[in-house]
Amino acid sequence: MTKQHLRLFLIVIVFSVFITLQASAITDPRDDYRIIPSFLLSAVAALQDLYKELNYPPQLEKWRSYAGDPCDESWKGISCSGSTVIFIQLPGLNLGGHLGGQLHNLHNLKQLDVSSNNIQGEIPYGLPPNATHINLACNKFSQNIPNSLTFMKNLRHLNLSHNSLSGPIGNVFTGLQNLKEMDLSHNHFTGDLPSSFGTLKNLTRLFLQNNKFTGSVIFLADLPLSHLNIQSNHFSGIIPRQFQLIPNLWFGGNRFHPGGNYPPWDFPLETEQNINSPPTTESSAVENYPSRKAHERKKKRLGPGGIALMVGGGTLLVSCAALLLTVRINRARAQTHKSLEGSESALHCIPTTTVEAEESPQILALSPPTFMSRPIPTARNVRFEKICSRRSFSKKSRIPANAKLYTVAELQLATNSFSEENLLGEGSLGSVYKGEFPDGQVMAVKNINTVSLSLHEEEQFLDVIWTAARLRHPNIVTLLGYCVEHGQHLLVYKFVRNLSLDDALHCEVYKPLSWSLRLQIALGIARALNYLHSVCSPPIAHCNLKAANILLDEELTPHICDTGLAVLRPLTSNTVKLKASEMAIGNCGYIAPEHGQPGIDNKKSDVYAFGVLLLELLTGRRPFDSSRSREEQSLVKWASARLHDNDSLGQMVDSGIKGTFSSKALSQYADIVSLCIQPEKEFRPPMTEVVESVRRLLQKTRSRLIEGGEVEVEGFDKSFHSTNTRFVGSPSMSIMSA
Repeated sequence: MTKQHLRLFLIVIVFSVFITLQASAITDPRDDYRIIPSFLLSAVAALQDLYKELNYPPQLEKWRSYAGDPCDESWKGISCSGSTVIFIQLPGLNLGGHLGGQLHNLHNLKQLDVSSNNIQGEIPYGLPPNATHINLACNKFSQNIPNSLTFMKNLRHLNLSHNSLSGPIGNVFTGLQNLKEMDLSHNHFTGDLPSSFGTLKNLTRLFLQNNKFTGSVIFLADLPLSHLNIQSNHFSGIIPRQFQLIPNLWFGGNRFHPGGNYPPWDFPLETEQNINSPPTTESSAVENYPSRKAHERKKKRLGPGGIALMVGGGTLLVSCAALLLTVRINRARAQTHKSLEGSESALHCIPTTTVEAEESPQILALSPPTFMSRPIPTARNVRFEKICSRRSFSKKSRIPANAKLYTVAELQLATNSFSEENLLGEGSLGSVYKGEFPDGQVMAVKNINTVSLSLHEEEQFLDVIWTAARLRHPNIVTLLGYCVEHGQHLLVYKFVRNLSLDDALHCEVYKPLSWSLRLQIALGIARALNYLHSVCSPPIAHCNLKAANILLDEELTPHICDTGLAVLRPLTSNTVKLKASEMAIGNCGYIAPEHGQPGIDNKKSDVYAFGVLLLELLTGRRPFDSSRSREEQSLVKWASARLHDNDSLGQMVDSGIKGTFSSKALSQYADIVSLCIQPEKEFRPPMTEVVESVRRLLQKTRSRLIEGGEVEVEGFDKSFHSTNTRFVGSPSMSIMSA
């Protein structure tokens, strides 16, 4: 190359760098306002390294080997919260190659799932340090578990099953106090179990089957296990007495022997029929990984000139990228430092290294990773279950499409850090707070105070939210958003003023509701239940219908709260359960006689609860009132014998509405109540029929009022107008009290 050519080449390089910098300044007008954080730059570099180590697979759509933004560009399998990469989900894509060595730069990654691929080599020493879920199952990983695992303090679920891992396991589990589920099955591990197994005090599910472990299992004796599978190993010695408390236990195919303190319970010793063989379909689950030959042939087609051009171009791009990264990193650091100083005291934000799955409203393909399902015996007895075929992975949770995903920081800001001043009420699932958002919207934020949930329970929670977020009915409080980070489980609802039907009926500060308004409220509730029972597919039962769960807006239109949330009660903390049990005493009047029986139709229980509400509207009495005489404490028992006696029926009516409707209307109303509270659920009518009966009764009542010239204020009773002398704000502990 002549000096002239060399000079020309240098000029081209300098000009290209200048053009690149200018383009970066003018092509994206957001650059003056959008600063790329340093953690995103390192995450992008880690993903690009992963892409390279996986041999640039075409299955990874939109992935790029340089530059790019995985969050804005929706890289396949990448889920983000704002500009933070939180999930990598690439199961079953027939990926080959290796995982690379930069995963430790994904500081905010919570869930890594590359299961059911053909990835080989060692498990990287540097895994994402703050991950809660790691799933590397069904690949071709070899060697052993890296010692760096002990530093992953947030890890809750680890699945390394169906690989070629081998050798003795060192003490790599020390410090993993949050680990709840681990699957090391179907590998080639040898040697005794390390003592660090005994430190896993929160481990509930452990699968070690089909390895070559030897020695004692004494380190597993004191773990709080609900599932333990140690089949087909070389364990010896005795079986610890504590194992008889494990509901789901598999231990055949080992060398255990009686003697010494062998437990006095009937363990069938190993025989051929008791040893579960490896799943017969396992070999088909993992296919050969894609060959690199095609990629290498592509390289060979390039001549020396082409290679020189690629090297030169790559050098230019790297130089430009390095310069841009340096500038933006410095800007990002300065901005981050400034923002942390300004927000730390107000929001109590947790540093980015411990942020738990922050989400943005525009989440990208968000779905929790799934782990291997295991057969669950139907009884507590120790069993040897024949595994005919491997159930690959549990279904992916459905992410609510109609609900916005909030971060804890956003909800802290809206509720003034969940202050007492914003507290609206306490219920059997947790507390409810008023939230005022920056855009001016006011919403109700419900804190479902749960225990630490397993992956299956997290999936159950998201399924419940998915169902609740679909509901759209004028008489059901709308679920608008949710939050599932930092171990929190928060729901964001449309705000309805803090006046429940329970307040309106039983607080003396309110003037009595008129008869027509009570019918109107009953009709709204009936229509909501009919929507749940007949329109929704599959049908939904409320399971916790009561006056305190019905909010009245400014026009006294009823809105049912907490629809579909009753199934979450077992997941709540002991403190909340204690509170719920205290509240249940006062709410027992709504419970149908068949409650607690197996296989009951909860829709029929809703009909019964609605009948109790009708009685409550008619009489002004609470469903259960311990202050009354014994024979009058239960409203249903007291009223049932009086519903078909005209004199007794007339005496049951709330004094605030006596004489405001005809005896015929009262008799028709009593007929509806009587059908709904039938002790035998088979005799209770469907809500479709109840809606029609209440609608006809309300229509006749309104017609009579119009004919008599007694037209009421439509939709808003005059007794509920706010005045300084007659109307007092309702007690705060009422909203969404379930």
